[in-house]
Amino acid sequence: MSIRTTVTLDEDVLERVKAESRNRGASFRDTLNDLLRLALVTQSEAPARKPFKVRGHHMGLRPGLSYDNIEELLEYAEGADHR
Repeated sequence: MSIRTTVTLDEDVLERVKAESRNRGASFRDTLNDLLRLALVTQSEAPARKPFKVRGHHMGLRPGLSYDNIEELLEYAEGADHR
């Protein structure tokens, strides 16, 4: 069973489907249906990815540095001319 519907395609998509249709020697309708099926199957078969996790590590505190003073930390890390 097929249903007739109107779809608005972007110009670049239209040209690519037309080119693919010519390469296949198939109708525009058949080519568009095949490409949509392929995209839907590929999307549903995409492997599930494990969520990315950031693991923090306690690195300790450096003696003599105040972590409340950003200016002092920048000077320590980047030198006196950090501006």
